Amino acid sequence: MTSQTPTEQSLETLQDIKRMMERSSRFISLSGLSGVSAGVCALVGAWIAHGWIYLDTDDFVRTPYRDPSLLTNMLILAGAVLVASLATSTFFTWRKARRSKLPIWDLASKRLAINMAIPLAAGGFFVLGLLDHRGWQYVAPACLVFYGLALVNASKYTLTDIRYLGLLEIVLGCTNMYYPHQGLYFWAAGFGALHIVYGLIMWWKYERT
Repeated sequence: MTSQTPTEQSLETLQDIKRMMERSSRFISLSGLSGVSAGVCALVGAWIAHGWIYLDTDDFVRTPYRDPSLLTNMLILAGAVLVASLATSTFFTWRKARRSKLPIWDLASKRLAINMAIPLAAGGFFVLGLLDHRGWQYVAPACLVFYGLALVNASKYTLTDIRYLGLLEIVLGCTNMYYPHQGLYFWAAGFGALHIVYGLIMWWKYERT
């Protein structure tokens, strides 16, 4: 067994202090599998919504204002996808926190939740305004942009990698503004595909071992 030099001991001590500071100031229990599960839920929801909007062919598109029941069904579906995503994400995050012997609800997680909630709440009211003014075709880009802003805003309280996911969501939402009638596909790409890719990368980077 080799003995450590004073310099090596000092470096190891500094690393321990750094890890302790990160644990106290950042919520590091986010699981990559949470992103994967949320992405799968989003893709399932998008597949169901596609069947409602595009009936027999992509040439015939239903809108909430041609068929009022569609808006109600879409809102219910969105709520179900949200609940399923939160439930599965919470489970995988709780499991990772338990394995790491870390609390799932502490000061860092509270800060994370607050900083995500502010842009998400603003986005929710913005989307309701769009629906009230019959701007349904801009709902998907608005969701992507505000969600991306929420991730960027919260990234300083968790793994910094989430910032890049937020930036990609913003870029996707801004691009969707120029193709408003393709919102469902952009929504599926942002909330579905990007989440799955991000989750797999995070799992491989932080949890594989």
